[in-house]
Amino acid sequence: MDVKMDVAALTEFLGTAFPQVADDFVVEAIAPMQATIRLKVSDAHLRPGGTVSGPSMFALADVSVYLATLAMIGPQALAVTTNISMDFMRKPASGVDLVSDTRLLKLGRQLAVGDCLIRSVGETDPVARASMTYAIPPARG
Repeated sequence: MDVKMDVAALTEFLGTAFPQVADDFVVEAIAPMQATIRLKVSDAHLRPGGTVSGPSMFALADVSVYLATLAMIGPQALAVTTNISMDFMRKPASGVDLVSDTRLLKLGRQLAVGDCLIRSVGETDPVARASMTYAIPPARG
């Protein structure tokens, strides 16, 4: 399968469709059925104790699978999350961005299933893992 949206196209799409969060994320790499997305960690993402909050890690996983899916199917703003399972495995490094290494396990006409490993930049051990399913809107004729 060929990529339909590259790093530049996904970055532009995110800024247009989701300007409220676009500055939080960086599309670092796109390949067939894969994406690497960075969360630029700021004070808004921290919980008491200085660690990145669970909802911020969820957002990274959600955006990562969404963008990996769009990279393959093209711009579909109405693709939506239908299921997620997330495991938090260890505390992220303090004050360090997070990166999600994402791969699509299945890409069908109606559903995309993806897996994300989230780690602190500079670390190899994951801090969280997410499995996510997206519903793809039907093509309009």
